[in-house]
Amino acid sequence: MDKLDKLDKLILSKLQANGRATFDQIAEMVNLSPSAVLRRVKRLEADGVIDRYVALLKPESVGLGLMAHIHVRLEKSTENHQRSPRDLFRSSVQTWPEVVECDALSGEMDYFLRVMVQDMSAYSHFVMETLLKHPSVQDCKTSFVLDRVKATTALPL
Repeated sequence: MDKLDKLDKLILSKLQANGRATFDQIAEMVNLSPSAVLRRVKRLEADGVIDRYVALLKPESVGLGLMAHIHVRLEKSTENHQRSPRDLFRSSVQTWPEVVECDALSGEMDYFLRVMVQDMSAYSHFVMETLLKHPSVQDCKTSFVLDRVKATTALPL
């Protein structure tokens, strides 16, 4: 991937602000022709700079009123020697719809989960019946989000 130039970054900024903007609208904002914008966007997609287009939902509007941040520590070994605890956990977390983000960490804990659920009852069910019953999970610590001060998907360009 060649280095992004000023116009690429400007186009990407406009797309991050409004992924449904037309090439004509973006062209007007960045002072290029629509065909030039189209070529650049197609190149950015082909190069993998633009990963995908999505609709961002307000969690509360779809009944997800509780967000929790969970730090997870895994067992260092399992009785099942065919797969490591890390591989088992990574595979399982892909199937848990409550987990909207999972990051491997350095330090004391192994993973960070961002979990979205309806309420405390749904959270308790997820932790007690799914997370803590997983054979790789040794321990978890939860913090609940009281107020979202900033939330963005836009990367600083």
